[in-house]
Amino acid sequence: MDSFSAFPTTPISPARSASTVVPSDTTELPHVSRALYVGQSGALSVEMADGGIATFEGVPAGSMLPIRASKVRSSDTTAASILSLW
Repeated sequence: MDSFSAFPTTPISPARSASTVVPSDTTELPHVSRALYVGQSGALSVEMADGGIATFEGVPAGSMLPIRASKVRSSDTTAASILSLW
């Protein structure tokens, strides 16, 4: 039973879905993320929801980045085991 199913989804609500990310310079994520989970440390290069490019250097394993990304780029990404949450 989901006691919170009647509540609206907001930008600060917990994620409802997740998918494994395969970094790509051309393929967009199936949904713009609400957060990205990084399972193995490294750099994470993303295209943000507004189209800007950002590279997060030295992201530790187990990090949750609360960012709205449309793409995780293979260029400059060395982190692995990435999940997109939305």
